[in-house]
Amino acid sequence: MGEPKYKSIAYQLKDNIINQEYKRGETIPSEKKLQEFYHVSRHTVRQAIDLLVNDGYIIKKKGLGSIVSDGYLNNHMNSGDSKKIGVIVTYLSDYIFPSIIRGIEKILGTNGYSLILASTNNTHEGERRCLEMMIDQGIQGLIVEPTKSNVFNPNLSYYSLIKSKDIPVLMINAGYEEMDIPYISIDDTKSGYLATSYLLNEGHEDIALITKIDDMQGKFRMKGYIKAFDTLDAIFKGENIFTYTTETMEKVLDLVVKQILNKEIFATAFVCYNDEIAYSLIKKLKAKGKHVPDDISVVGEDNSILSQLEDISLTTTSHPQEELGVEAAKWMLKTINTGQIGETKIMDTEIIIRNSVKRRNA
Repeated sequence: MGEPKYKSIAYQLKDNIINQEYKRGETIPSEKKLQEFYHVSRHTVRQAIDLLVNDGYIIKKKGLGSIVSDGYLNNHMNSGDSKKIGVIVTYLSDYIFPSIIRGIEKILGTNGYSLILASTNNTHEGERRCLEMMIDQGIQGLIVEPTKSNVFNPNLSYYSLIKSKDIPVLMINAGYEEMDIPYISIDDTKSGYLATSYLLNEGHEDIALITKIDDMQGKFRMKGYIKAFDTLDAIFKGENIFTYTTETMEKVLDLVVKQILNKEIFATAFVCYNDEIAYSLIKKLKAKGKHVPDDISVVGEDNSILSQLEDISLTTTSHPQEELGVEAAKWMLKTINTGQIGETKIMDTEIIIRNSVKRRNA
């Protein structure tokens, strides 16, 4: 079931205020105009406006209508009554994120800061609500893992607004290319390069890639895959590159397995965007009677807990998850204490060899 209509209208009006389509001190459209525009009842419009009043975005003035509040940002973001840092990630409890959050909390907690955690579920709608919540909470700094960082993001104006209030913002794992916001991540190009070059050096020539295309990590890991072929004077095949988005992951994995079974793919090895994809691929292949590494070799990336869950220990690339969180927290503390915005930092990675790859004879 979808959210109530009045909430949806309130969120859209908030967006208009954040984007300064309705500027501070200006009157938003009348109830009648909003009714006509959204094709809803007067009662629904009033519920939406009441929600905006409660959240401090507008005030009602008799005879004037609903006016964008002069101090809605100052009231929320500069409250200064406690030391709060916002942390937004795509998923709170999955994959590598608990370790990253643990690293952040280790440093900030010992320095008297509390964390406000939120997850976007890797949707722009979720990210927008997280950002609105952080604004309402009066945070002193914001650490964010971008949502779908390789596609246009309708929430970019929120970040500009937060920065304009001298609230430091740091991205982790990736950044938004459109914005000048520092980030801390691993060297994703090197990660893709190491995973691919290891397979090439193990005698594999037909190497397929399964990578995520709606975030920057996937883009850079594909760059590393191609770089490995170029460096070792080998040729990759375009039909061996499979891309997916957040919504199409399962569909693409099922297609890959189907093509392997139908002998439409002749790759002897797969480089996977991360350990989650590698783990899922191994399970799906096993269910169809194919085994890693005897039938197909698989390399993951990120060295997550998933890399050692199956009877096969996954060859993968390192990701200093907790250390990344520690570095993000130190960056935030230094920026808050000095008033000087810190720099982007790229962390190193290496190949971790286990037993998911079978060497092929030259």
